[in-house]
Order: sequence, then structure tokens, then C-alpha cells
Amino acid sequence: MQVREVILELFEEALESTESRLQCSELKDDTVLLDSGLDSLGFAILVARLEEELEFDPFVEMEEAVYPITFGDFVAIYENRVKKG
Repeated sequence: MQVREVILELFEEALESTESRLQCSELKDDTVLLDSGLDSLGFAILVARLEEELEFDPFVEMEEAVYPITFGDFVAIYENRVKKG
């Protein structure tokens, strides 16, 4: 399974667990995270679940804090970490 697919699946789970719903028809790379429908608790759940599933947290590993603005930015952080190994 590709990183993007895992993120999409767990994003949906986080929406469900916080009783939220996607604020757009679908998540696209240019979807602004703050407008996605997932609140701060939902993002915390998402990142925790991604750490369980992927066995790393790229945000903890970063030397400089990066805050993704769009869904594409968020996915890229995980994909770049996988590429680094």
C-alpha cells in the first residue's frame, strides 16, 4: 500500500472518530487542511494512527518544524520521509 493511500484511509477514520465530515467533495493536493473538516483533535488522531501504521512520525524527526498548509504538503512530508528511508 502506498503512503498516500494509507493517509487517505486514516484521514477518513479520523473524520469518523471525531464525528466530523469532509468539507469538500474529495481531498485533493490543493485542499487546505484547515478547510478539510478535520479539527486539531482529528489531526492529532491522524498523526498518531499514521505513526502506528507507518512506524515513524516525520514531525518528531524534523530538525525544523514544518506546518503543512495543504493536503499535498502533508502527504509530501510522509512521502519524503519514506524516500529517505
